[in-house]
Amino acid sequence: MLKHFLKKKTVVQTYDREHKKPVIKSSICHGEQVAGFKDIHTGKFEEVMLIKGPADLEQFREMYGITEEIAKEY
Repeated sequence: MLKHFLKKKTVVQTYDREHKKPVIKSSICHGEQVAGFKDIHTGKFEEVMLIKGPADLEQFREMYGITEEIAKEY
């Protein structure tokens, strides 16, 4: 029961779904992954957070209410 009180509540944030798509940028050299949003028109990438494992990816999904598959770019 105590665990329930200690869990952080995730606040759902928004992003421009018309102009941006969620993307995971992954380094070929050392495997570092960064989650963020890529502008569909300009290709500019906006970093949001470092992904160290599945829990971080899940947190990113929850933060922005992402249910669809997230594209991975190298």
